[in-house]
Order: sequence, then C-alpha cells, then structure tokens
Amino acid sequence: MGLQEKLAGIAAAYGGAGTPVLHPTRTDVVVLRRGEVVVKAHSARDDVESLRVRLRAAASAAASGVMLAPLDPEVLAAEGRAVTVWPAGRPVAQDDPGSAPWEEGARLLARLHAIPLTLLPPLPAAGGPARAARAVERMSGDGPVEQLIRRAFKELPGAAPAPGLFTHGDWHLGQLVRRDHWLLIDVDDLGVGDPAWDLARPAAWYAAGLLDPAVWERFLGAYLAAGGPALGPGDDPWRRLDLPARALTIQLAAVAVVNAEREGRELDEVEHSLVESCNRIVRA
Repeated sequence: MGLQEKLAGIAAAYGGAGTPVLHPTRTDVVVLRRGEVVVKAHSARDDVESLRVRLRAAASAAASGVMLAPLDPEVLAAEGRAVTVWPAGRPVAQDDPGSAPWEEGARLLARLHAIPLTLLPPLPAAGGPARAARAVERMSGDGPVEQLIRRAFKELPGAAPAPGLFTHGDWHLGQLVRRDHWLLIDVDDLGVGDPAWDLARPAAWYAAGLLDPAVWERFLGAYLAAGGPALGPGDDPWRRLDLPARALTIQLAAVAVVNAEREGRELDEVEHSLVESCNRIVRA
C-alpha cells in the first residue's frame, strides 16, 4: 500500500467518505481530500517535533476562530512522513479575483499577531525569513537571471530589531479557507517572529506592480483598523515592510526560476515582473 492509499485510509478513519481526491502541489507535500476530511503528508524535510508544537498551537483555545483547528492535535505517520488531519473548508476562488477576501485575511492576521505567546506552547521561530534563503539555494542554474537573484539576496540589509510575536510565516490568499467564516490554514511555518513578514507577500506584489494599489490599501487599512501590530508607530508602513517585501520578491523570483526550469518553459509575464523587481532591488 502506497502513501496515497494510506492517506485515504486515514481520512476514512476520521469520517471521510467518497472518492479520495488529490490536491496538486508543487512541493513534496501530498494533500488528499475525502469528503469533509483533508489529510496532509508534510514535507520530508519538516522537523516532526516542531510540527507537533505548531499543530498544538493551532488546536489551542487561544487560536480558536483564527486558525482552522485540526481534527486530531497529534501528528500521525504514514510511509515515514508526518501526517496531519483537518476538516475540509472552501478555499478562495481562483477564477474570481474580485471576490478575494483581502480584508478578512488582514483582520485574521491582526488577531493572530495579537495572541499572547503565554497562551501557546513554546514555539520555534516562524519560517518566513528562512523560506527566502531556501528558495535561492534551490536554484541550480548560473545564468544571468540566477546571478541577479543571488546578488539581490546577498545585498539584502540585516533585519532591524522587531517584536517576536505569533506569526503565520507563509501567508497568502491560499492560506485561507471558509467554514462558518474565513480561517487561516497551514501550520508548517507557524512560530515566533516579526509579524511584518506576514504582510510581505502582498507588499511585494504591490511593489512589483502585480497588486492593484486599491487592493493593497484595503488590505493594509483593514489590518491597521483591526489593531495589527506589525508596522509599529509612525505613518510610514515601509519602514518595517521594506526588508520583508524585498526578501519575498527575491523568494518568489527564485521559485519562479526553479518551477520554469523543472517544467521546461520560459518565465511568464508575472515571473518576468518579479525578476525585474530584483533588478530594481540591486540598482537601489
């Protein structure tokens, strides 16, 4: 019995019925849905003990109403992989960008960042900063685009002191599902870190010209109106966002290069925009 069959069996044990459906990912993560149950086989590189603590944080009373709670607060195993079990939810519609819940996502992040660490199990560092470094390291080529991305990453300034708060570590619209209301999902990078990194992906898209300025203002305004602490005092959000946004731009460009090479294709228009943003980072 292979991994997929074992995941389907785990889903059935938690009440999942019907035909198992695989959700495609571009990583070694395997996500399978069976009825109202979702089973996730995590990356082989994930540390099981860190995952266990993160899972318990998502299952805690403090995170209720902010994060989707697992069906089981324990990490299971299948074929040597760490496995977690979740209730199914409705993801953000990919074919209707105008309905994307930007404000709801911002308010959830503000609430997440406000959860006192004293109410949670001792957590590892959030995964945001490390993700950029891993993406750059995964590039195997040495052409001019790869050299540009590596140079942009090398020239990033050091991080300024920032509050260590409860942060998601890899936030984007794909990390939202709706049940009775919208909730955050994905515990893989959950931890203690600078909350500005949770705003970095939409900030990077905005800076690269890939996100409508009005949408960015709606997102940022909703976060601040909900009391989000990531940006600190003052009227300039980029004082805290500049470094994370640059790092996310570089990360996304590196991921684009790796994906294009693996799929045997040229970079598309959006991916070229990210590379051009790396060029502006170097020139700056």
